[in-house]
Amino acid sequence: MWQTIKNIPFWQKVLAAFVLGAAVGVIFGESATVLKPLGDLFISAIKMLVAPLIFCAIVVSITSLGSQANLKRLSFKTLGMFMLTGTIASLIGLTIGSLIDMGGTTELVASEVSERHVPGFAQVLLNMVPVNPFASLAEGKVLQIIVFAALIGIAINKVGEKAEPLKKTLEAGAEVMFQLTRMVLKLTPIGVFGLMAWVVGEYGLSMLLPLGKFIGAIYLAALIHIIFVYGGLVKFVAKLSPVQFFRKAIPAQIVAFTTASSFGTLPASTRCTESMGVSKRYSSFVLPLGATMNMDGCGGIYPAIAAIFIAQIYGIPLDMTDYMLIAVTATVASVGTAGVPGSAMVMLTVTLGVVGLPLEGIAFIAAIDRIIDMIRTATNVTGDMMTAVVIGKSEGQLDEAQFNAQELTATENATS
Repeated sequence: MWQTIKNIPFWQKVLAAFVLGAAVGVIFGESATVLKPLGDLFISAIKMLVAPLIFCAIVVSITSLGSQANLKRLSFKTLGMFMLTGTIASLIGLTIGSLIDMGGTTELVASEVSERHVPGFAQVLLNMVPVNPFASLAEGKVLQIIVFAALIGIAINKVGEKAEPLKKTLEAGAEVMFQLTRMVLKLTPIGVFGLMAWVVGEYGLSMLLPLGKFIGAIYLAALIHIIFVYGGLVKFVAKLSPVQFFRKAIPAQIVAFTTASSFGTLPASTRCTESMGVSKRYSSFVLPLGATMNMDGCGGIYPAIAAIFIAQIYGIPLDMTDYMLIAVTATVASVGTAGVPGSAMVMLTVTLGVVGLPLEGIAFIAAIDRIIDMIRTATNVTGDMMTAVVIGKSEGQLDEAQFNAQELTATENATS
């Protein structure tokens, strides 16, 4: 019996836990929220990994990428892909939001909206540089950790032979963190079960009905973006099978959907991209960067549709200029508010402010933010993995034979 369970592919275990958790939430209702500690345990274990894993992985990836010219080219191509997909995401969001009458019959409930502090662009840049790198590591400030790790990696390359002992130490540290990651990932089905039972038990299905069209529009836009944009780039740019890409991306997508945390999904997405044949040195560079800056779900689709939804429920007409402002602001805000807590809400606040829509509308959709955040995060993480595959293929950082392999993936082997 136990051997049979062990032989089940990892993604099937995660999917079964997802379905079972949702079923428990529906059947037992609010009582199912007692299972939340199972999810909390999983998330705590993942958070334990994030800071040291990102630091070691970024340093090692930069020291192993080779010449500075190669690093610059990879960085520009990666960031270019983030901006391209972010722009497309905002346009898809505007199109779907315009075609669906989401708020025509919705009755607003008056409520107070607390004012959010949105830092200026200059402050965002200043916040990227850690005053105390050890404090940043302790507090899990990912953007600052990435900047510090990148500078350490560049400095090691410049120092050369004298820095070799430190380089080897960090390489060993990265391998230890990868092994610890494999151990923690074994908790994924348990964590997914607990989180889904809690989400469905806490929110129920009935409370989603009044906002069903809004939620449906977000999910529809996200699925269109994932299937056609990401799948299309894999198919026509990388010349690889999108079916194979999505098959191997499923474990990370499910973890992202249930945890609603791009950073929390990093271990799973790292293993998935490695199972696709992306080199460890490139995946460990692009995935942490993408978790911070690639926000197609949070910064492209969500603020575009949410802005149109709020305009509809307040009866405010939008013209073409407003749509253009929403598209540009949503794309830029996805990078400009990177690393800010509650970044999706901050991005929406910026977008609403630019087109003059009432910020009070945020309170109306805040209650179902968790439901929306699940698909937003799944979109973001899928975009990170797509970038790793497409740019990795163009830069010789992808093993095509491994990508096309049909046997158990590295993730499944490591976690089953």
